[in-house]
Amino acid sequence: MEKIDYKKQLKHLYAPSAKKVEIVEVPPMNYLMVDGNGDPNTAKAFSDAIEALYPVAFTMKFMVKKGARGIDYGVMPLEALWWADDMSAFTTGNKDAWQWTVMIMQPEFVTAGMVEAAITEVARKKKPVSLPLVRFASFSEGKAAQILHIGPFSEEGPNIEKVHAFIEANGSIRAGKHHEIYLSDLRRTAPEKWKTIIRQPME
Repeated sequence: MEKIDYKKQLKHLYAPSAKKVEIVEVPPMNYLMVDGNGDPNTAKAFSDAIEALYPVAFTMKFMVKKGARGIDYGVMPLEALWWADDMSAFTTGNKDAWQWTVMIMQPEFVTAGMVEAAITEVARKKKPVSLPLVRFASFSEGKAAQILHIGPFSEEGPNIEKVHAFIEANGSIRAGKHHEIYLSDLRRTAPEKWKTIIRQPME
């Protein structure tokens, strides 16, 4: 059986330095996605979205492993895009105005039909409330700056500023949405050890 470790194959995207900002070129990739809005700490829609994504992602993994392809791969980490109609919401702390897309990257051989089959299987067994919101789509990010943040989310500010300053110092401007990739299992890891990739597209 073929085994694929996408975090190793895409190490330049999923294992950045915690000491310096780096530029990466992110190719178009396919994701399971759920869109929503509101404070991620209190909005039920946010936790509901995550509770819908993971069962589909793991069902897909086991369908591929048991199917004709016989490929075993690790489910990729949770990612999220963040933005607001008024971007000052990110500095004023008005998290209720935040909008987001939570997502999990899928291997290149996963098709829309396979995702539909996985969703049907999850609906048969678990029926998470946000399952009807799960969509399968390509996301193209292109050139971006990123750094690894170690610690709680509340302490990301200096690293976010470092990424923004790096982009400006390189004669570029920010483009697209603030992107975070959550490498740690928050249920089993102390907040001071959480690893989060902070990524900002640039042009």
